[in-house]
Amino acid sequence: MQILFRGINDERFHRPLSLITDLFYEESKLEFSPTENPDLIINITLNDEGDSISSNAVLEETSSRTRIEASYEKDVSHCSNEKERFKLIKHSVSYVYVTVLQELTGVTQQWGVLTGIRPTKLLHKKLHSGIQKEVAHQQLKDEYLITDEKIKLMQEIVDRQLAVVPDLYELKNEVSIYIGIPFCPTKCAYCTFPAYAINGRQGSVDSFLGGLYYEIQEIGRWLKENDMKITTVYYGGGTPTSITAEEMDMLYEEMYQSFPDVDKIREITVEAGRPDTITPNKLDVLNKWNIDRISINPQSYIQETLKAIGRHHTVEETIEKYHLARKMGMNNINMDLIIGLPGEGIEEFNHTLNETEKLMPESITVHTLSFKRASEMTKNKEKYKVAGREEIGEMMDSATKWTQNHGYAPYYLYRQKNILGNLENVGYAIPSQESIYNIMIMEEQQSIIGLGCGASSKFVDPFTGKITRFANPKDPKSYNEGFKHYTEEKINILDELFKIKTHN
Repeated sequence: MQILFRGINDERFHRPLSLITDLFYEESKLEFSPTENPDLIINITLNDEGDSISSNAVLEETSSRTRIEASYEKDVSHCSNEKERFKLIKHSVSYVYVTVLQELTGVTQQWGVLTGIRPTKLLHKKLHSGIQKEVAHQQLKDEYLITDEKIKLMQEIVDRQLAVVPDLYELKNEVSIYIGIPFCPTKCAYCTFPAYAINGRQGSVDSFLGGLYYEIQEIGRWLKENDMKITTVYYGGGTPTSITAEEMDMLYEEMYQSFPDVDKIREITVEAGRPDTITPNKLDVLNKWNIDRISINPQSYIQETLKAIGRHHTVEETIEKYHLARKMGMNNINMDLIIGLPGEGIEEFNHTLNETEKLMPESITVHTLSFKRASEMTKNKEKYKVAGREEIGEMMDSATKWTQNHGYAPYYLYRQKNILGNLENVGYAIPSQESIYNIMIMEEQQSIIGLGCGASSKFVDPFTGKITRFANPKDPKSYNEGFKHYTEEKINILDELFKIKTHN
């Protein structure tokens, strides 16, 4: 599909328009200068009248001479800066482009023009400002073209989150902590997280843990000095259970010594996502430090799929380690499943759901496969064949029905670019077993301080809500060389954020 754009020549629009086009066509090429024999000609014009902007799109299909037109007007008088204004202009252009493509193809994009990864944050903001539920829902339909089905899902999640964390909007003066362990047994084909195969890297592990201890000590000191509470702590990665039981023990001891009031932290989670890293000794360590929320992630119960994506554990090992964890006192276990893995269709995914039914973990996160730019899978798409749009949708419908029938409720949601079927990732839990950290990271109501290699901090201004991001290096060598600098930078940001006048 070759598409010629007229009227718009600003390069800032090229990527958003390309992403929208990919939602409708598997193979497409966008041209912004005259070209021969395009399949579609799109003319988009902008009218800027100061306090309002309007966009108009005219689509012409050259083979059938079909002509479709759409327009959209937006009040921009409240914009305080040019960046905010351009964001609304881009939204206006996206709106008319999605509208004409939906009419031409008959394909409805359930998330409309929404490209942000946190849809529920929009609904939280409207409801918290005092807008009535029905009005907020209508605004989401009118402004973003979101369907009733997805708005219903958003409302279910918002309601669940406020039941789990009733003081969600009052947590701006607390923080959560993310601790990144950048090692795994092997690297999965779809992964872009900082994750390095741990075999033969003990020197890197030792150096990394030294830097991580320093970060924990210094950030802990700052939190104590400024009487700052911690809401949640989350150990991610990588796979945090890749390190030895002895290393885990020392790490959690450091957390208890350095952080304030650890016994009052609402939730501590350790991802044990790779079943091949779980041992009785490591589970003993988790019990010793009162950590009972873990993730054991099968992704799929098809052995051929696990081999194809680079996970070197067996299906039987997943089941065995789940029962071991349960037997040894882990009473809040999450399991991740992925829709659309290579070679899998509705039959294979239903098999995975049937196997999950035999275990019934407290929570399940259903991911839709995303072709992340830096992953092995994206670099070798020909090698990794995945299901088509309709079958991906069927799998998501199957997951939705399965969770409803088994007593799980949706409690968080996020989306990604290049996600199959333009769908979403949804976390489901048996009520009262939700992950508070997942709610905090998605709804951005408080600062989350990232410690460790590849850990990203997200600082939320408690007064304005403005978000500042700060990332540690992704590779262990760079992290080991600069952890003191990155720690000091984070402390400087915290001082400024919470208006701390002096820091010793």
